[in-house]
Amino acid sequence: MNKTMEGLINGMLGVLIFSGSLPATRVAISGFDPLFLTAARSLIAGLLALLLVFLLRGERPRKDEILSLCVIALGVVVGFPLLTALALKHINAAHSIVYVGLLPLATAVFGVIRGSERPKPAFWLFSILGSAAVAGYALSGSGDQVSLIGGGLMVAAILACGLGYAEGARLSRRLGGFQVIAWALILSLPPMTLLAFVSMPETVETVGQSAWIGLAYVSLFSMLIGFIFWYRGLALGGIAAVSQLQLLQPFFGLMLAATLLGEAVSWSMALVTVLVVGCVAGARRFAR
Repeated sequence: MNKTMEGLINGMLGVLIFSGSLPATRVAISGFDPLFLTAARSLIAGLLALLLVFLLRGERPRKDEILSLCVIALGVVVGFPLLTALALKHINAAHSIVYVGLLPLATAVFGVIRGSERPKPAFWLFSILGSAAVAGYALSGSGDQVSLIGGGLMVAAILACGLGYAEGARLSRRLGGFQVIAWALILSLPPMTLLAFVSMPETVETVGQSAWIGLAYVSLFSMLIGFIFWYRGLALGGIAAVSQLQLLQPFFGLMLAATLLGEAVSWSMALVTVLVVGCVAGARRFAR
């Protein structure tokens, strides 16, 4: 199996895992404050990452890589989880998920800036078309009212995540996907531990089982396991090419939102999905 195909397979596994993140976050904030949820998921994943690095005797990052790890932590450990949790106070999961379709463009742009990748002009055309299709779908309404606050928070979350993805992919070429997310989580442990303590709810007796399940999912899968596959995929297949798989993530997520949360999903999703798949194929062809 060549590197490109291996990268695409790992990237798709990451996308499938991340597809459940926003529905799980929506469920989790029914019992937890967004600030505490962000700190708790990072703390749980960070402690597990610390244990795994110790057991596997993982390689320590170099001093000149600490800044990159801090950027990754700010983008995907703190920024995206917190901003999406806040956004889900204003919009439902189905509506928020569609904004994720803008991630490939954000990741590709930061990949060009930070990863020195130079995709062909046609790549940008397909990326913009795919992102425009997703954005148009989001603005047309997806079972919830359009909220400027919720939408603004989701756009900010996408920018933070795109930077974290691109920076992580660049560093994964040397450290590997597991090492990158593990050390980003470990570096986040001190401030996240303090934040979890400060924002801790007075009691958890009223927290439902579904909220605990949501917390478990975003802590283990969204915060750690998914990134192992995702960063490896970006490193092997190229940031620009593999990042386009994210265009499929909103539709996997919408299926989960409809199935698990009972949220309304428009029939037009099928038409947009076909358009997006075509854009993914086109963008991948001209990514290098």
